[in-house]
Amino acid sequence: MSGKPKGNKVGILFSGGPAPSANTVISSTALNFLDHNIPVIGFYRGYEFIQDFNINNPRLRKGTHFEEITYDITRFRNDRGIYLKTSRANPGKEIKSMKDLQNSEKNIRLRNILQACDYLDIGTLVSIGGDDTLKTANYLYLMGMPIIHIPKTIDNDYYGIPWTFGYWTAVDTAQKIMLNLKADAQATDSFFIVELMGRKAGWITYAAGISAEAILMISSEDIESDTMNVDEIVEKITDTIIARENNRRPYGVIAIAEGLADKLPEGLKPTETDRHGNVIFSKANISQILADRVKVLYKEKTGLEVKINAKQIGYETRASAPISFDVVMGSMLGYGAYKFYRENIFGVMVSVTDNFDLKAVPFNQLIDDQTLKTKLRLVPKGSDFFTLKERLSFRKIWD
Repeated sequence: MSGKPKGNKVGILFSGGPAPSANTVISSTALNFLDHNIPVIGFYRGYEFIQDFNINNPRLRKGTHFEEITYDITRFRNDRGIYLKTSRANPGKEIKSMKDLQNSEKNIRLRNILQACDYLDIGTLVSIGGDDTLKTANYLYLMGMPIIHIPKTIDNDYYGIPWTFGYWTAVDTAQKIMLNLKADAQATDSFFIVELMGRKAGWITYAAGISAEAILMISSEDIESDTMNVDEIVEKITDTIIARENNRRPYGVIAIAEGLADKLPEGLKPTETDRHGNVIFSKANISQILADRVKVLYKEKTGLEVKINAKQIGYETRASAPISFDVVMGSMLGYGAYKFYRENIFGVMVSVTDNFDLKAVPFNQLIDDQTLKTKLRLVPKGSDFFTLKERLSFRKIWD
């Protein structure tokens, strides 16, 4: 889509889970528009309020539901948290096909958003969020809204961009925690199974595991079938522990991804969901499931007890102070939103290539036009990165 947006203002919102450098992105985006005398409206809590907007009874309140962003935003560029706050409100949840997008009952919340933007004289929307937020951006674009999307996920599984902002800060945070656990394990002759974020991909698990000297790293990419053979994983962990002990290193940290919970067999798979219908993988506590079973198998194999602890590392990684890489990345993505606006390029995601050169990726390259689902970027099995985590795992051959 090209051409001049109808409204004079630009709206910004952040949706989904927190990520380090969120305020960098918000600040950079707003500043680039303000520097060119374009008013910026920041919506609080993502789509939560505007998806229920009623033009006949408009209850959007400045200071409660939105604000006019000023140059004060510069003070928050390196702050933790999210200046505009966030929520997981998903106004496009009912849309499963192009036919649904034309259904007035199923698209009502999307139409409410369009009307809220018209009401506030917003001609362009900049959304910051994950795959559900990208899908919503695509729906709004198809309904006529000039929109530019900035990808957000610490999982780094976004198709169309090499690194998402906040990913390396999340890895850095997890690494520091895991190195502490490694020191504890060394001092006490024990082992830790550490469960890390990553609903579908192992980017965090592998990078944090490599940098924290984990002895074993396992994510969904390591499981070829839809259902994980828990006994095989337990045996692999147990044999690694025994090999470590035979090598006079009776300690270590094992990194696993929370997304393994999605491949658990029925009866172990988590069923609890949040208020937006998303399965809460952490409730499965797969690290504890594996730790408990390893203890049993270890005793069967050796006749001895092993000290093994389960540890979940999650929220700690989402709101850490951003490292410099993520501040630069977030700043560039914010500038990209303005750059593409200036060039009248809409219906795109802001991405970067080498040397942080900006790249506009059209929504139709990111979303399947039949299923309307977003494409994911897993760690390719056999890739150099995947091979590296294998080479740096404990590989001692034992009798």
